[in-house]
Amino acid sequence: MQQSTDAGRNQILGLSPYEAWQEREGIPVYEANYVENMYTLPLGPWDRKGGTGAYVNLAGQYEDDAMIVEIPPGGELKPDHHMYEAMIFVLAGRGATTVWGPDVPKRTVEWKAGSLFASPLNMWYQHFNASGTEPARLLAVTRQPKIFELYRSPEFVYNCDFAFNERFAGQEDYFTDPGARLKRLVWKTNFVPDVRTFALEEYPERGPGFNMKFVLSDNSMIAHVSEFPIATYKKGHRHGPGAHVIIIGGEGYSLLWFEGDKERTRVNWRDGSILSPAARMYHQHFNGGPTPARYLALRLGGNANPQFRPRRLAQDAEHLTERARDQIEYQTEDPSIRAEYAAEIAKHGLELQVNDANYRIEDTIARVRSGELARLRASRLGKPSLLIALILVLAACAPAQSTPRSSSSQPQNPASDGPRGILRIAEPTEPETLAAKLAGGGAAVNEFNWLSTRT
Repeated sequence: MQQSTDAGRNQILGLSPYEAWQEREGIPVYEANYVENMYTLPLGPWDRKGGTGAYVNLAGQYEDDAMIVEIPPGGELKPDHHMYEAMIFVLAGRGATTVWGPDVPKRTVEWKAGSLFASPLNMWYQHFNASGTEPARLLAVTRQPKIFELYRSPEFVYNCDFAFNERFAGQEDYFTDPGARLKRLVWKTNFVPDVRTFALEEYPERGPGFNMKFVLSDNSMIAHVSEFPIATYKKGHRHGPGAHVIIIGGEGYSLLWFEGDKERTRVNWRDGSILSPAARMYHQHFNGGPTPARYLALRLGGNANPQFRPRRLAQDAEHLTERARDQIEYQTEDPSIRAEYAAEIAKHGLELQVNDANYRIEDTIARVRSGELARLRASRLGKPSLLIALILVLAACAPAQSTPRSSSSQPQNPASDGPRGILRIAEPTEPETLAAKLAGGGAAVNEFNWLSTRT
């Protein structure tokens, strides 16, 4: 690497170390507040990775970034490791990822569209496509920009051999352990087979709907999934930078604005869209379609993990009170927001299903403080009914299916069917080899937009 020569050239061009690295990568860089469709976003040859890819820098911030990489049919990417955290969401296809480190045995996780996992920090990993006919497309949200800002050395970021064995030591069940609920709304795991069907808990803090946060691979970065019912919308709120909101079900729109703005920006979304509000930018999400809407957010925020949370944020009720200062309650929002939404859902013959009295923040804080919401989840999902147990037994005894299933040896977490409260029983899973997997399905084709592109 030509660090000294490159540093002088970058100073002349006014590039940050991270931007200079992107330029050397030689792939497209999309800069925007949102991308309408990641399934069809054009990519470029990525020699370092061995596939095609692109950077996606949203909301003009460099705390974290997103990158999309595609593996050709029957192909594999080059092994890689780095000194920044990365959360990986499978956009399309089926395949497997192997991770290992110095004196650390290899472990493999098999994934499909909708899977979520994180490569352990600075451990080697390699992605493989299980399909011989269809490409596999992965999205990663990473801390690469911040790490480049801190160390300013590609050599260190990509060639340091330090092993974080306290995070990954080759445990056999590293990816097959289904994880555990740390507390209300927080699930600790290293692999989520499908975020589209994972069971969520009631989340009245933001209005009607459900939520679950994921602590992955002991990272400081976290993820959360949120679902809101038909004819409902979230409360407006704001926070720091770095949240990448990926639509994984339904259709609708979001409003974005800064305090004091006379007009709000509207972003329409559907499955495959990604958006990110800027730091301290108010944003509000609306389910505009005839089905429940669900999104995945990949973001900063290790405070979701109790073992990393500062003492001052140790109590959920007090933490919620602090966050409420940056939230706009239904009772105080601009009336034109609700009027616009009512007109939107009327196109589907729907009427608003938000009862303001059920979502007053002071009532929610009281429910959190009393432990009522935590008990509600336990009582609703803690004990399967006799019918559910029978279904699971019959499914386990059924003949093997020709369609491959997830690699996890544990049953997938039952999923809440949104506002109707119905539990979907996931198909039992079993280990399988990469060669046994079927070709991945094709992705929907939609249009996309971006503000600017660098290559």
